[in-house]
Amino acid sequence: MNVTWSHSSLKDFEGCPRRYHEVKVLKRYPFKDTAQTLYGKDVHKAIEEYGKAAAELPAAFAQYKPVVDAVLSKPGRKLFEHEMGVTTDLKPCGFKDEQVWVRGIADLLIIDDDNMTARVVDWKTGNNKYPDTDQLLLMGLMVFIHFPHIRRVRSALMFIVKGSMATHSLDREDAAEAWQRYRERVAKIEAAQAHDVWNPKQSPLCGWCPVKTCEFNTK
Repeated sequence: MNVTWSHSSLKDFEGCPRRYHEVKVLKRYPFKDTAQTLYGKDVHKAIEEYGKAAAELPAAFAQYKPVVDAVLSKPGRKLFEHEMGVTTDLKPCGFKDEQVWVRGIADLLIIDDDNMTARVVDWKTGNNKYPDTDQLLLMGLMVFIHFPHIRRVRSALMFIVKGSMATHSLDREDAAEAWQRYRERVAKIEAAQAHDVWNPKQSPLCGWCPVKTCEFNTK
């Protein structure tokens, strides 16, 4: 079976192969929404509908309007919750296509055809203490595959609750090297799958892991 991955699943594997296998592959521990994740989903949906001019921002999210308006004022085509898939030979494909190798969703993708640039925005309602711009790198690479005329992608994690952002910029000429690094990382998942070896990785987060059968889970 071929490995299909995303930013989140790759990070999950690198965090702990055992947890990745139990949760992502065997699906023994379904994800359960929390008040925080439900709030994040509500914010994402409200911004999408507002951006499409389908609805005003609800009063509960009115404090985010200046930031959202500033982003939406950038020139270019606005694509919301834009799904992208890429095959192993780095060809564009559908998000759910059988041949998909890596998939990702851009909360907001702005394509400026005239200047051959793009912007990727990911709305974050959580903590901004450890911003993970690796997500932005992958989104930029996928934009290059799906929009061959784009030469540069500027991206941002917008921590709208905290009032901050983390940015990233990627030029097309740097894409090949970045894809190679991803191939090397994903190869470790492929090796684990080929040998059916999913060793646990002990960390201070083990006590919060849903895999209660692991010897390192402290609960």
